[in-house]
Amino acid sequence: MVRSRRLLFAAVLIAFTAGCASQRLSGADLDRVQRPAFISRIEDGAGPKSRVFQEDSAYSDKLKKLEPKEADRRLTVKLQQAVTRFELSERLRVTTLSRLPEEAPWTDAVDPARVASALESFLVEEVPANAPDYDLMAPLGADTVVEFVIQDFGMRSEDGHAGAYLKGYGRMFRLDGRSELWRRPFDLDAVEQKAPHLDPFKVGKEPELFRLAMTELLDKVADMFVKDLTPANRKGSAPTGNAAPDTVPSAVTPAPAPAAAPTPPERQLPPGELPDPDP
Repeated sequence: MVRSRRLLFAAVLIAFTAGCASQRLSGADLDRVQRPAFISRIEDGAGPKSRVFQEDSAYSDKLKKLEPKEADRRLTVKLQQAVTRFELSERLRVTTLSRLPEEAPWTDAVDPARVASALESFLVEEVPANAPDYDLMAPLGADTVVEFVIQDFGMRSEDGHAGAYLKGYGRMFRLDGRSELWRRPFDLDAVEQKAPHLDPFKVGKEPELFRLAMTELLDKVADMFVKDLTPANRKGSAPTGNAAPDTVPSAVTPAPAPAAAPTPPERQLPPGELPDPDP
């Protein structure tokens, strides 16, 4: 009985460790990827969460008669007003994709508008609960899925110093067989990073402050992903130009540059004439 319990505990521990461990992407594996599809999502119950007043007694005097639990509830509402879950997941996807080098397979990624259309019931929901049906990517020509998942985010505080935090992982896996080529967990905490104090009372008045703090963390994660997804030991490929532009609306999608005016044909001189003088 004791032995069976130990075996069960060991199996659970191995499964948990495997889920959290990193896996480096090799250049050879990336060279075999032809058409990736990018998916970004937020797990059910991930947030935003306020872990400020109940976990840090430094604010008790300022709260006065307001219970810490109620204060956290009210701050949570403000965090929800600052940025939607969909906007967070989109920023991570668009920022990462926009910073990847213009070479295959990234230039051949499935049009994000087609991905959104195929997963419409999943992506449009403000509170997605389940992982999408990855097999829906195969008819779009995808052979690989690059997935970003946010598992926990919000605000926390220690000793009167508050900040935003963000946890989750990124991974790349082949559609046939689901074998993973890359995995990278992330756990960013502005409090641990000694970032400037994000005053929760100011956030209560200006929720935009939380949005800016989350944007900074998301961009750091995107840079981490880009570094992982550009291994040095690969043959490399020139851009193919087959990828469609990112047409999914997003606050971070840069506006397309205006088309250059066509160069007028050079004026032909009449026979025997010299060019006109400078004005």
